[in-house]
Amino acid sequence: MAFGEALTENYKNYMKQVQKNAAVMAEEFIKHGYTIISGGTDNHSMLIDLRSKGVTGKDAENTLVKADITVNKNMVPFDTESPFVTSGIRVGTAAITSRGVVETEIPQIVELIDQVLMNIENESVINEVKTKVKALMGSRPLFQF
Repeated sequence: MAFGEALTENYKNYMKQVQKNAAVMAEEFIKHGYTIISGGTDNHSMLIDLRSKGVTGKDAENTLVKADITVNKNMVPFDTESPFVTSGIRVGTAAITSRGVVETEIPQIVELIDQVLMNIENESVINEVKTKVKALMGSRPLFQF
């Protein structure tokens, strides 16, 4: 079934959009002063080094979840933190692309992520971002039946 789906034109178009979204997302993170380990991306994901922002991967992951944004903590090259804390996060675009997000919406998403990460202990900002995330994604279910 999976191979059959992967051979369809719809899947090909979806994957092209995933890549467009990821490329724009990497560019936007760089504009916001984040370090993308590979300097950008040509696939669906990117590894972001948070050391210059003074945030650990664990804190980023846990705080972004409070704002209904999902990322994964991840070790970066020459990481000084333990694997349970990490100095980075991994971000991908497959799930948001499945929900209908296109590259023109990516700057807003990166801005929301940055707002949380730069205000990691400010519950008011986190809740404000959560409200914006719900407004952006509320009409786009994760699973469509």
